Amino acid sequence: MSFNEDKTRVVTLADGFDFLGFNVRRYGGKLLIKPSKTAIRRIRERLRTELRALLGHTARAVIRRLNPIIRGWANYYRTHVAGEIFGDLDAYLWRLTWKWAVRSHANKPKSWVFARYFGRFNKARQDRWVLGDRQGGSYMHRFAWTNIVRHQTVWQGASPDDPTLADYWAWRRSGSVLPINNTSLRLLAAQDGCCPICKTPLFAEQPQTPSDWAAWLTAARTTITIVKPATGTPDEAAHRLIHAACSGPALLPAYQPTGLA
Repeated sequence: MSFNEDKTRVVTLADGFDFLGFNVRRYGGKLLIKPSKTAIRRIRERLRTELRALLGHTARAVIRRLNPIIRGWANYYRTHVAGEIFGDLDAYLWRLTWKWAVRSHANKPKSWVFARYFGRFNKARQDRWVLGDRQGGSYMHRFAWTNIVRHQTVWQGASPDDPTLADYWAWRRSGSVLPINNTSLRLLAAQDGCCPICKTPLFAEQPQTPSDWAAWLTAARTTITIVKPATGTPDEAAHRLIHAACSGPALLPAYQPTGLA
């Protein structure tokens, strides 16, 4: 490996520097790592561009398109100082979604627009300004709903390619909180992160960039599924989180898929 002299510079921590979408800088003697201004500008541009392209589409289409982007970006930056930035992005996104809703129904009063698209769709939040789909019940996620979870330092010299450390890396994966619904999280913990059919990890590899996280969340809907007894037994312990490819009738005749949010 060699340095690229055109891209290499020497700075003090008081000035800070950007690396992999993060800004590393010392503030009053305390080192803080935050999302960089460039990364924030990119996500704002992405949200603005997506909503412009979705003008005239249904709320369900908007939610389905933006939720993986929002949750993916928030999940990538949740391990550092990002709470205030998440709040700012939520305010910006709300302005975009309100403008989208008003423009989609230019001849309707704003009270009608609000009643159609906004409400307390997330029962766990006392927020009546959440964009949602009244027919399907889906709603748009917020950046601030992703909890800040500090990054846990990797053991010195620990490599994912070292077969003797397989248990260590499995333990690290099991300790990370994935951006999936609470039911799936409970099942994932109960199953030690493995598919009960093929006995392999359900989420073996995790993304390394915001765009990869968005793609990962979109793909998870079709590659992972929750199954329940076809007889309708209300026993939650009978539910399983499995690979979609493992849900064939020959392998799991007593179960039917219900999907993964």
